[in-house]
Amino acid sequence: MFPYTIYVFKPICKLTRENCILRENRTEDIVRRLGVITANRVHLKRYPLDNPVTIFNPSMIVENGVVVIYGRITVGYYTYASAVVEIKIPVEEIYNGLTLGNYTGEIKVFPDNKFDLYGVEDPRVYEIKGKRFMTYCGRTVDYFNPAIRTERTLPVTALMEDGIWRKICVFRMPPEFREFVISDKNAFISEIDGDLKLFHRLHMKDENFYTVMSNVSKDILDFKEFKEVNVENTFHVLEAAEFEDKIGWSTPPIKIDKEYLFLLHGVDRKTTHYRVFAMLMDSKMEIKAVSPHYIMEPREIYETFGDRPFTVFPCGAQLIDDKMLISYGAADFAVGIGEVDIAELMSVLDSGRIE
Repeated sequence: MFPYTIYVFKPICKLTRENCILRENRTEDIVRRLGVITANRVHLKRYPLDNPVTIFNPSMIVENGVVVIYGRITVGYYTYASAVVEIKIPVEEIYNGLTLGNYTGEIKVFPDNKFDLYGVEDPRVYEIKGKRFMTYCGRTVDYFNPAIRTERTLPVTALMEDGIWRKICVFRMPPEFREFVISDKNAFISEIDGDLKLFHRLHMKDENFYTVMSNVSKDILDFKEFKEVNVENTFHVLEAAEFEDKIGWSTPPIKIDKEYLFLLHGVDRKTTHYRVFAMLMDSKMEIKAVSPHYIMEPREIYETFGDRPFTVFPCGAQLIDDKMLISYGAADFAVGIGEVDIAELMSVLDSGRIE
């Protein structure tokens, strides 16, 4: 028994364990695929290599009729180091199947410090108090060091100012628990009922994965220089089901009436396929509903064959009228865009309501 389990992983409520039992190992895929973007169609601005090798695991923001995609790119397979590229696509083009040609991408965030030296991965982009933030998984300087198996990845957050992303902080567990942290991924911040919550997924030295939520200070919104930030009051939100190897956060929440809609991913214990399910929480961060089955799974050829076969990995979700637009990584080599009807998704969640 590691000492961190007593302090860090208190369940957020009794449903942390019960909900994993209620979920079934089946999929009713309700996500309509709108199109796919591959690396050969993305031309990098101000970079000597015309096209990246891969582009995947994208987040997005919709502004003034334009979908701004922030995708993870690699330019080679030697260390598979990643950066984040920005692509702007009119909403109407998204709904035309993304078949109109090539796109100009500009590298906006790239490795430049000891917390992300070997990669800027899987960005989640969101807005808080009118400011645009990005939280990504930073591969630290120790990522490839076989002698060090702690904090190999950590969540790093950047703020956009005048079109430029400025890194403001890295999140770490309190010092007394860091020696037990192997990696920390799948992170984003959300303002819930006036407080800032960091949603993240820890891999600990007991070889278990924990989908958790921590408190962070609102001071980070006004940081003028890069700082290390200790998270506080970490709670275990949801356990993996018996048929899953692990689960993790996918997209920052969307507020639906008085509840918060989250997408999460689950990795099958036998096949390692990535699938997607949904969850509702209230402003007190109590679980109100979990989809009783997966709502998305790999089915298209570009989702089942690639650098990481049988993978759909959402990082972005935005409401457009009565639909939710989803940006996701397809088989770790392409950007997929999908759409789900909110009424249909809420009907699925209503069937998994907690009494």
